[in-house]
Amino acid sequence: MNEQKRILAVDDEPSMRRLLEIGLRQAGYQPLLAANGREALDLLRQQGADLIVSDLHMPGMGGLDLLRALRNDSNDIPVIIVTAQGEIGTAVDAMKLGASDYILRPFDLDTLEIAIDRALSLTRLKLENQFLRDEVERDASDLIGDSAAMQRVKRAIQQVAPEKATAMIVGETGTGKELVARAIHQLSPRKDALFVAVNCAAIPGEMLESELFGHARGAFTGAIKDRVGKFELADGGTLFLDEVTEMPIALQAKLLRALQEGVIERLGSNRPTQVDIRIIAATNLDPLQAVKDGKLREDLYYRLNVFRIEVPPLRQRLQDIPQLAAFFLRVRQGQISSDSMQVLQSYHWPGNVRELQNVLERAAIVSGQQTIAPEHLPADLLSHSLPAQHAVRLETEMLSCSLPDAIEALELRLIKQALQQSGDNKSRAAKLLEISERSLWYKLGRYKIGS
Repeated sequence: MNEQKRILAVDDEPSMRRLLEIGLRQAGYQPLLAANGREALDLLRQQGADLIVSDLHMPGMGGLDLLRALRNDSNDIPVIIVTAQGEIGTAVDAMKLGASDYILRPFDLDTLEIAIDRALSLTRLKLENQFLRDEVERDASDLIGDSAAMQRVKRAIQQVAPEKATAMIVGETGTGKELVARAIHQLSPRKDALFVAVNCAAIPGEMLESELFGHARGAFTGAIKDRVGKFELADGGTLFLDEVTEMPIALQAKLLRALQEGVIERLGSNRPTQVDIRIIAATNLDPLQAVKDGKLREDLYYRLNVFRIEVPPLRQRLQDIPQLAAFFLRVRQGQISSDSMQVLQSYHWPGNVRELQNVLERAAIVSGQQTIAPEHLPADLLSHSLPAQHAVRLETEMLSCSLPDAIEALELRLIKQALQQSGDNKSRAAKLLEISERSLWYKLGRYKIGS
C-alpha cells in the first residue's frame, strides 16, 4: 500500500525537492527529503525508507557515491537514479553498482511513479523468491487417509478455509498440524499469496520478536540493516504460528495487538505498518490447560481459538497406515509384506506419522530392493508390536488373577483394541467386536473408557 511506503528524494536543487515532495505525496507515498548523499545516509539511519530517488550530481556526495556507501554498508534498499539525456553511460555505471532503475530529465510524475512501483514490486518479488528457495519442500502426507478421524479433519478444513477467521490446530507432535494449516491456506482465497510458517519453539525468545515483526537497523547489536519480519512477508497471505504456547508471554501481548489492529512495528522502530494476514496457530498442548498454567494469555486464546481443529494421533487411525506407507515408499517403489503391515498396525506410534515415515524410510534402506519384512523393522518396534509378545504377556496376566477378573481384563483390552483400529468410531468398533452399538456404549460406561 502506497501510504505505508517512505520514499527518500535526494536532490541539491530546492525547487526539484519541492516538486518531488508534492508529486510523491499526491501519489500516496510519504516523502523524505535530502540535499545530498550524506544527508540521505543520515536520514536513512534516523528514520529509514523503502526506496531512494537520487540525482547523480550533488555537492558533498553524489548519486554514485551514495550507491557505493549503501552497498558497502550491506544496505540493499532500491535506488532510482535521475540523470540527464547525455549521461546514459553514468546511469549504466549506477545500474552496475546496484541501482534498481534510472529515469531521464526532464520527466513527468507519472514516469516517476511507474518507476517507483516497478522497483518496489521487484523488491517484494525478490523477498518472496528468497523465501520460497529457503522453504523445505513439503507434501500432504498427513492428510492421507479415509478413517473417520481424518474425515472429520478434512470436513473442518473445508468449513474454515473460505473464512477470514483465525484457527487453532491442536494435536500431538508429528500428527501433521502444519500440513493441515497449509491445506487451509491452499483452499482459501489467499492461496496465491505466501504461506509463512514460524516454529515458536525452535527460535529463542529474544530472537522471536525480530523474526516475527522484523527490526530496524541498529535495533540491537548485529542489526546492520533493516529486516522484514514474517508478518510483513505474509502480507496478503497466511502466517502459521506453530507451538504458539512456547511464545514468551510478553511477546504474546504484541501478537494480540497485531491481531486486533492489523498493525505491527518493527523492533527498534515506532513506525506502524499495516498488514493483512490470516493467522493459524497450533499447539501440542491442551490450550485451556496452557492458559491455566500461564503459558498462554487468556485473551490471546480467545482470539486464536475462533475455529478449532483436533488432529488425531496415528494410534486412532491405524487403518490409514497402508495408505500412508504406500505414500512414503512411492519414491523407492518399495513394497511391504502383510506381516510387516500387521506389525505397523499393532504399534502405538508415540511419534505419530513422523515416526512412521522414519521407520519406513529406514526399513526401505535396510531391505535394499526387497519387500520389507518384519526383520527389516526396528527391534524396538517389533518388541512392542508382535502379537506373540502380547499373547505371552496376556497369558501371564491371566494366570495371576481370578476368572471373572481375567474375563474383564480381556474384554477391556479387546474393546480398546477395537476402538483403536476403528479410529474411535463406535459403530465400526461394535461391528469389529460383533456386538450391538448399544452394548458397546454400556461397556464403555462400565469400564469408564473415554470419560
